[in-house]
Amino acid sequence: MTTETLESTRATIASPASAFGGIGWRAHWIGADPSGGGSEVGLGTSDARAPFHRSIFRSTVSLDAVPSTAPARLTADSRYVLFVNGAEVGRGPARSQPRRLRYDEYDLAPFLRQGTNTIAVLVTFYGDATAFWQPAAANGGLGLDGVLVFEARLGDDRLISDDTWLVHRATAWTAPSLEGLDGVPVELVDARALPVDWEQPDFDDSGWPTAHLRPASHIGGFGRTQPPTDPYGALIPRGTAPVGGALVTPAVVRVSAALPVTDAADEHPVSRVRRALDGRDVSADATASLPVPVPSGADTGTIVSLDFGRVVVGTVHVSLRAAAGTTVDLLYRERPHRSDEAESFSIPKTGARYIARGHDDRFDAFEVNGMRFAHLLVTGGDAEAVIDGIEVQERLYPQVGAAFFRSDDPEIDALYAAGIRTVQANAQDAFTDCPTREQRAWVGDGVVHQLVHLTTNDDWRMARNYIALGNSPRYDGILPMSVVGEIESSGGFTIPDWSMHWVHGVHNLYRYIGDEQEIRALLPTVERILRWYLPYVDERGTIADVPEWNLVDWSSVLVTGRSSLLTALWARGLREFAELSRFVGNQGAAAWADDLHARAAGGFEDFWDEARGTYVDHIVDGVVQPAASQAAGATAIVSGLAPRSRWNRIIDAVTDPATLIVRSWIGNEDGSYDQQKIADQMKGVQRIDWDAEHEVVIAEPFYSYLVHDAVAEAGRAGDLVTLIRRWSQFLVDGYDTFGECWGWGTPVHGWSSTPTKDLVQYVLGVTPDAPGFSTARVEPALGTLGFAEGSVPTPFGSIQVRVDATSVTIESPVPVVAVAPDGTKTSLPAGRHELAR
Repeated sequence: MTTETLESTRATIASPASAFGGIGWRAHWIGADPSGGGSEVGLGTSDARAPFHRSIFRSTVSLDAVPSTAPARLTADSRYVLFVNGAEVGRGPARSQPRRLRYDEYDLAPFLRQGTNTIAVLVTFYGDATAFWQPAAANGGLGLDGVLVFEARLGDDRLISDDTWLVHRATAWTAPSLEGLDGVPVELVDARALPVDWEQPDFDDSGWPTAHLRPASHIGGFGRTQPPTDPYGALIPRGTAPVGGALVTPAVVRVSAALPVTDAADEHPVSRVRRALDGRDVSADATASLPVPVPSGADTGTIVSLDFGRVVVGTVHVSLRAAAGTTVDLLYRERPHRSDEAESFSIPKTGARYIARGHDDRFDAFEVNGMRFAHLLVTGGDAEAVIDGIEVQERLYPQVGAAFFRSDDPEIDALYAAGIRTVQANAQDAFTDCPTREQRAWVGDGVVHQLVHLTTNDDWRMARNYIALGNSPRYDGILPMSVVGEIESSGGFTIPDWSMHWVHGVHNLYRYIGDEQEIRALLPTVERILRWYLPYVDERGTIADVPEWNLVDWSSVLVTGRSSLLTALWARGLREFAELSRFVGNQGAAAWADDLHARAAGGFEDFWDEARGTYVDHIVDGVVQPAASQAAGATAIVSGLAPRSRWNRIIDAVTDPATLIVRSWIGNEDGSYDQQKIADQMKGVQRIDWDAEHEVVIAEPFYSYLVHDAVAEAGRAGDLVTLIRRWSQFLVDGYDTFGECWGWGTPVHGWSSTPTKDLVQYVLGVTPDAPGFSTARVEPALGTLGFAEGSVPTPFGSIQVRVDATSVTIESPVPVVAVAPDGTKTSLPAGRHELAR
């Protein structure tokens, strides 16, 4: 074990104050075209939203001297990329609901120079909702089209967006309609219609028209063009760090021989590349290094195949030399292409198209994609093309600070690192499910990402953002299953139990940050979620016959009729709500929750199976059903519904390798979703093809976070060292991230990252003992490890722990309650301590 004093840093929980005071902006909303008309009194608009398009805005300013600082802020509907004198400064805004639109602040001083300076902004308007953007409720002037607002302080002067700015509504970019699970736009770029160097200061924009002011066109809006305006309200600071990362090049490049191409050039690029790949063995193509020549013609093409060695997440950039009209179709894949793979809604349909202009050619993607493999199909053109370079600029939330975990077991250390990478690959402007397919902000998934950030990252702002973004209840009080995107925008059915994981996330903020005002503001939403379930509370106090999509887990759990799982998840929420209510001094709300919890505990006895020593999943028409999942037993413990005297029996029953089996209602053995199973489930067909009276369905990786919480709460934290080894099955063939499910799903799914937080909370044993980490608890449980050491972030600095079979060393900036293996507690002041075990 190491003995040196380790670096200690404080966790960041909030962003710096804005350089701009007040609520109002001096800048104006501007757009490429005049605003729509709206109705006569402005109570609505029948005007259609514009389709996907991009516009370029430019403004020039002259400076006698460069100021020491030049604060600027901007936002756009839907997205922007900001350039100053040709250099990219930043991009945004972060995803948010339209009426909580975020803005970004930058210091432009490093990009300015004496004399003439050019500000250029590329604005994307998506038109239709995507996985990460939803349209505003337009008022005729705003919400129908792409708009920008920008202001900067340049010494004593201000530069603001107004009708002196120039704008070019670009026709070079288009995007096909999204289908199935698709949520990420596929960029189609015809460079022949795109001005070269439009972001550069010496670009000739003299022929461009001026921008139009875009007013709020509704009664009472007074034609206002400066924020705050409907439909965006008071603009909100980003609140999280900007994304960034490494510039990644392929580990392997392969080039095919020339092949015939007979399909239509206007076919979807993903379908076109897949068609060209089908029947081919890419691994047999010749390896190459860039730059590489690629033959192409009217009826022939070449495939360039790339392997980045791991899943990478960012924007794709391709530099090339090609004749005008040469088409480069790109397909992004998380796994190797399989010719026998049937078209499925679960296969990512991500990619792009670039049509060369014949000079100064370079494809710069503006949409973020995740991939391990990429395939480029080069066709058309009347001369040989050359691919000079291919890169992915990663754009991920920063992993900062001094946190680490080490042990005497390399397999366990690899699991810790894999969870961090998995979450980072799913952390951009929100916690997402997967970067390769959806990029949706599911309100249940994110609780695992949140715990990984709280235990390994010195920047806790994204952990708070997860809660803030999810705090967007449907009108009846429950949360959308995914926020900011087509799902929330539709207002349709939800996954009710996903809201219960968000409630747990609120409780995590209370434990780790302990901001009373923050918790007080969130409690009304927590209470509305809990009250949403009241119509489904039966005469026994348990939850029954809940409609919508009660997912719980991808494993084959049963929730029809009276549900032990839904009851216990709700009861965990009630218990946490009571604790939060007492924290803010609301004893009445706490008593309400305690009463419901006590009623549920009484009725919950109906689910107990004495012979098996655990709880069954459900009761249908008064008949106890035999299925007893791992999830049911674990949730009974963390909810407080199972008496403590049963905990050991439950853990024995639900972690016994001899009886655990893997089953999913929708997973396929070939690694994909099973469309027949999905169709069956939608019809209410759930086939139990296991011995439900003796076998136990194991939780999938997501719900395992709760299973592992139960194992630790039962005093069996040391068992987790063995249990988490199951995740090693994902770390093969170069993959360094955790997959979605056991044997199927995406290879990089944020919700699967519980081993990382388990190693911190339960093996090192570092958790808050009081709200906000004013006191820490250190309760190591090595299990089969010989030693472990690590550093864990807190708002007061890092806590460092080293533990082996005979001693534990703690260095902490806050007082500590040290818990020995026999349960003995020792209170210690802040500082360095070495204790015998």
